[in-house]
Formats: sequence, C-alpha cells, structure tokens
Amino acid sequence: MKIVVLDGITENPGDLSWKPLEELGEVVVYDRTSYIESPLIIERIGDSEIIVTNKTPISKETIDACPNLKLIAVLATGYNVIDCEYAKNKGIQVVNVPNYGTQVVAQYAVSLLMEICSHIGHHDQTVKEGKWENNVDWCYWDYPMIELYGKTAGIIGLGRIGQGTAKILSALGMNVLADESHQSEAGRQVAKYVPMDTLLAESDVIFLHCPLNSESEGIINKESIAKMKDGIILINNSRGPLIVEQDLADALNCGKVYAAGLDVLSTEPVKADNPLLKAKNCIITPHISWAAKEARQRIMEITASNIRAFMDGKSVNVVNK
Repeated sequence: MKIVVLDGITENPGDLSWKPLEELGEVVVYDRTSYIESPLIIERIGDSEIIVTNKTPISKETIDACPNLKLIAVLATGYNVIDCEYAKNKGIQVVNVPNYGTQVVAQYAVSLLMEICSHIGHHDQTVKEGKWENNVDWCYWDYPMIELYGKTAGIIGLGRIGQGTAKILSALGMNVLADESHQSEAGRQVAKYVPMDTLLAESDVIFLHCPLNSESEGIINKESIAKMKDGIILINNSRGPLIVEQDLADALNCGKVYAAGLDVLSTEPVKADNPLLKAKNCIITPHISWAAKEARQRIMEITASNIRAFMDGKSVNVVNK
C-alpha cells in the first residue's frame, strides 16, 4: 500500500527512523504540507490509500477528492483536524495514538511548577550576566523561593496523566486532591476525591489534566478563579481552551493568581495579541510536553501498529467507529 506522511517534522525532525512505516509499504514523507485547508493536501495525498497526519487537516472536500483513501492515521491523541464523521460515512477509518506520553507529560507538568517555585533558568541567566559576581551579598534571589512540601495540589482530570502527576506530587510531600466527576479505584490510590468547589478553595496549586469538551471549555474563568485561594499557582499542559485567557491574565496582573505555567494556549501558534504574553508571572512554552524522543518513538511504533492492524483486518484505536 502507498502511505503518505503529510506533516512529519514534529514527530521526526531527524532523530528517529521512518522504518516502522516503510516496512508496511511505499512511504512518502513530507515535513510540512499545510495547517489550513489547501489544494496542496489533495495533491500530495494523490492516489495513496493510507495517510498519516498530525495537524494537517483532512476535510470532507479532501476526502471526496481522494477516492483511494482507506485509512487516516493520526500521529497524536487528538483528532479534531479530521472530519471523522464524514470519513466514517465514506468507509474510511481514523485511528489515533491514545497512550504514549503519560509519564513525560506528567513530568513536564511538574517541571512547569518547579520552574515557578525556583526560577532556575532565570537565576542561571543572571549569574552568567555577572549579577552574582557583582553582588554585595553572597547570594540573592529575584523571586520568592517556594517549598512544596505540605502544600495541597488539586488535579482537575485524574486520568492516566493526572494520576502520573499525582504520584510525583505525592513523592514531593504534597497533599493531592482531585475533582470527583469521574472517580476510579486507581485514582483513589493517588488522590482524595472532593467536589470541585472544595478543590478550588483548598488547593495551593491547580493542574489541568482534563480533556477538552463542551463541559470543560473555559473551566478556568473569573468565576472559578474567584473561588481559589489568593496566590494560587495554575498549571496547564492539557488544552488551551480550558482557560478563558483574558480572565487568567487579569488574575495574574492583580495577584489573585501568583503564577501560571502553560504549555498550551487557545490558539497555536500563539497570536501576538494574546493577553497572557504580557501577563505577570506567566511562563509559556510552545506545546512541547509530549516531545521527548522516547515519547515520539512510541508514537511512531503505535502508528505503525495501527496501520499493520488495519491491513490485517483487525483495526485498533479507531476513533470513528
């Protein structure tokens, strides 16, 4: 079968091999095609039967223009760039990679918190700029140093990644709460389930690990922020639209929220007018929680397994059944 990879650069910027896919058929890899609807997408798909995409959109019009298409494999967990329902109507399966980065995304969430608590990168830079050399005292710090031991963390969304984060926080000596909407025995092993209002009121740090849907969109807004402790720290490396960004910027600028660590925003790449770019104590990174080589290797292997299972008539990880 002919397999076309439409936007392989983020999955494999050169440090991995496409061999797992090449063992399955004729493979053509494009680093980038388009992140908006474009005739180039149709041109590059051509007569291929299987396409692999990350953020290149596959619309109804594209599907209609590519009659040989049988499988759309997404190099990620999220698949909102695909018209899945229309693909289903045309007999085209869409498969994703649901579980590849639990540990590394949890690690990154806690890394954002650690940076807020210690500002290691900032202080490293000031030393190299000569501030320590020219300081009258034997040490200095430009931000409050925060100890996490004994503090309370609230996790909104205690799935696999949330549980991974909870385990790390527990090892730091933190008390861990989770919202009670979707309880599990595994969750009870690592956190205490409480009502959302209790989590908001008692947490010193809040992590967002919930999926984006109609119920969770904008869950962090001026009303929910008002229920939080003064000086709360907010961490989000789940989905940007979980936060009403102007409300968070206002809370940061007035000090209600002490700091935020964000790896996702409502629009990506970030737009120059995003209010969080100029908000106080707001760390923003470019959606890279998932990007460790080990995690990307798992994406490669699971994607190849998805395609192989489809070829064998035993499809797995189908999102548009």
